[in-house]
Amino acid sequence: MPSLKPFTNLFTAFSNHIFKIKNSKTPIVNPLLQDNLSNLIFHSFTSIRSMSQSTSIPKKQQRIRDHGYDNYMEVYKKIRKVLKFQDIILSQPNHTICISRLDNLARRLGLKHFEVCAFVLKFPHVFEIYEHPVQRILYCRLTHKAMLQIQQEKQALQAQIPEAVTRLRKMLMMSNTGRLRLEHIRIARLDLGLPEDFEFSVILKNPQFFRLFDAKDTRSKYIEIVERDPNLAICAIEEIREKEYRERGIDAENIRFSFIVNFPPGFKIGKYYKIAVWKWQRLPYWSPYEDISGYDLRSLEARNRMEKRAIATIHELLSLTVEKKITLERIAHFRLAMDLPKKLKDFLLQHQGIFYISTRGNHGKLHTIFLREAYKKGELLEPNDLYLARRKLGELILLSPRKANVDRELCNFRRDTEEEDQRNSIRRDYVENSCEGFTVQTQRSDGEEKEDLDSDSSVDSDITDDGSDSAVTTDEEDVHVHRE
Repeated sequence: MPSLKPFTNLFTAFSNHIFKIKNSKTPIVNPLLQDNLSNLIFHSFTSIRSMSQSTSIPKKQQRIRDHGYDNYMEVYKKIRKVLKFQDIILSQPNHTICISRLDNLARRLGLKHFEVCAFVLKFPHVFEIYEHPVQRILYCRLTHKAMLQIQQEKQALQAQIPEAVTRLRKMLMMSNTGRLRLEHIRIARLDLGLPEDFEFSVILKNPQFFRLFDAKDTRSKYIEIVERDPNLAICAIEEIREKEYRERGIDAENIRFSFIVNFPPGFKIGKYYKIAVWKWQRLPYWSPYEDISGYDLRSLEARNRMEKRAIATIHELLSLTVEKKITLERIAHFRLAMDLPKKLKDFLLQHQGIFYISTRGNHGKLHTIFLREAYKKGELLEPNDLYLARRKLGELILLSPRKANVDRELCNFRRDTEEEDQRNSIRRDYVENSCEGFTVQTQRSDGEEKEDLDSDSSVDSDITDDGSDSAVTTDEEDVHVHRE
C-alpha cells in the first residue's frame, strides 16, 4: 500500500495557508475560487486514501458461518465420543464391559454422571447390551456391524501405508530444517493416516527415507529426512492449476500463482475487495518445498511473498491429510518448523474463500480447518478407502434406533435359516454315508434290510430334533424294540 504521508503534509500545508489568508487583512481577489480549490483537494485526498486501503485484503475479518461444515462437525462430535468408548471396550480382555462400571468412566468420555447408559442406548447399531448367561449381569459389547467397520478401517490403514510414507516425506521436506518432532507427528497421526505403530512400521522400516534420533538440547525424538526428492516437491495446488489450464484453457499468467477461492454464502464482497483479491492472486511467492534461507526477507515484497507462502504451506498440509481437515491447534505444532505466522486464526480468516474454520464439535475449544475446494455439500470430492471406512461409523451413529430391532429380527431369521441349511446338509451327508455302507454289506433278507433302514431313520430323527423330548422317547422306544 502506498504511503499517505506526502498527501497528508500537502493537505495540512494548504489548510494552514487558507487559514492565514482568511485571518489576514489583505483583500481576497476570488473567494469562490479559493473554496472550490480547497474542496477539490479534500475530495481528491479522501478518494486516494480509500482506494489505497481497498487494494489490500483487510487484516481482521469476521468469520462467516457455513452450516454444511458445522453440521459435519456436529456428527463428528458424536463420533469422537463413540471412538473413546470403543477404545475402552476393546481394551477389556473379552471386549466386553460390565454396565455397573460405566458410571465410573463418565469423566473419561466427557459425559456427566449417570449419562453413560443413556449414551450407549442412543446408538444401538454400535453398542449392544446383553445378559451374561451364567452371571446374570448386564454387559456391553460392540455390535457385529461395528466390529466389521473397525476391521475395514484397519485393513484400509494397512493398505495405504506406502501413501503414508509419501505424506510423511513431503511434510519433512516442507520444514525449514528437514526434521520434525516425533511427538507432533504422533498427535496428528489420525489426520495423516499413520498407523498406531508408525514409529516401527513406517519410520524404522524405511531407513532409506527417514532417520530417527534424540536431540541433546530438548531431549526429544526427532524425525529427519535422509534425502530430498525433487519429484515430490510438487504442491497439490500446482497440479490443480495445470489441470485447469489443460481442461478449461484459462490464461496461464492469471492462474500462475492463484488459488481456488469459494467464499461462504453470506460473505460480502465489494468492488474494491475483488480488486484486492485479484492483486493477491497474481502476487508471486516461494514454494513450500523451496529453501528460502538465502533470501533477504526484510523488504515489503519479501514479506508479502512469505505471507502467501504460509497460505500455500497450510494448503499443502491440508492436502496431505486423509479427510482434508485438521485442527488449528495441531497446525500450531508445526508453526516454527514451517515458518507460519503467530496469530494463525486471524491469518486464516483473511482467506475464508480458501479455508473454513469451524468451532463446533468440542464446545468451541478446538478450531477445525477445512480445505473448501476439497468438499462439496459436506462430502469429500475425492474420497479414499480410509475416509469411506471412517464414514461408515458416522452412518451407524446416524441410523435410527427403531431400525435396530428390525435388524436383530432379520439377523435371527438369517441365523435360523443358516442353522436349518446346516442341519439339512448334515442330514444329506449322513444318509449318503449310510447308503454307501449299506451297499458294501453282504446280502440280507428283506426283513433285515428293512430293519437297518429303520435304524438309520431313527438316527436321522435324533439329529433333526436336536435334543428335544420327542427325540428322547424315540430313542427309548428303539432301544426297547431292539432288546426285544
